[in-house]
Amino acid sequence: MLAAAGAAQPLPLDINAPPSLEPVAAHIREIDRERLIAALGRAGLAPPRDARITLIPEDHARARATPHWIAAQASGSRDIVIFPARIGSYPHDTLDSVVRHELVHLSLFIAAAGRPLPRWFHEGVAVSVEEGWGLGGQLRLMVAAARDPSLTDLSRLFASDSQPENASAYLLAAALVSDIRARHGAAAPGAIASRVARGAPFREAFVAETGESPEAAASHAWGAYRRWVSWIPVLTGGTAMWLGILLLAAVAFIASLRRRARQRRRWDEEDESDADPGDTTGILPP
Repeated sequence: MLAAAGAAQPLPLDINAPPSLEPVAAHIREIDRERLIAALGRAGLAPPRDARITLIPEDHARARATPHWIAAQASGSRDIVIFPARIGSYPHDTLDSVVRHELVHLSLFIAAAGRPLPRWFHEGVAVSVEEGWGLGGQLRLMVAAARDPSLTDLSRLFASDSQPENASAYLLAAALVSDIRARHGAAAPGAIASRVARGAPFREAFVAETGESPEAAASHAWGAYRRWVSWIPVLTGGTAMWLGILLLAAVAFIASLRRRARQRRRWDEEDESDADPGDTTGILPP
């Protein structure tokens, strides 16, 4: 296995990768961890002491057994698995954002002492901390919020086998947590998780920190987007609204594909310059 710890940076990373993904591993080693630690601190969270990141190529059995829209997975207080070839579309726009996103999951698990937190809270906090959504996400969020979803709908979207529905779930969760932090303090996620760690059920911890139920918080957060969408047909006409959304979404999608292609070309160029034909170490077991 190829492994390295970020000796010059906080939050040591133990990276395991086959030779074909060594350029990806090298990039991860250079990610600015101090920026992430500062963002975690603002959310009331501490960074994990270390993390073990395993990079999986698409021809590996584990990749074949994992739904294609899943670009990474975090488990427990230390372990992260990343499928680099799948990075390039929301909510997995860049390698940096994916690594930061999964490290936030580890921090939340530690903050809650391993006690359960809702999926929407986990994902919403992760996106909120790693700042992984932009114009395309905002447009898709307007469409998702216009359907007047509930937290039950959000759970269904996360459990769906459809990638677009999963993406909508991430957007709604991110908007909800961002609104919670804006209204109840940036460190609210850490405070809620700490109450859970001390034995409070999540709902009780949420109400104690925010003074409202999760359902009320969701209605407030998504209501702003519903109100905005309701005005667009008045200003532009329904056909123009959806045409505009589709065009902007298409632009965001094309930009994502181009960014993904550039990233892969960079990895290939680095791999060609650094590859050693005789090196057979780092091959992942099937």
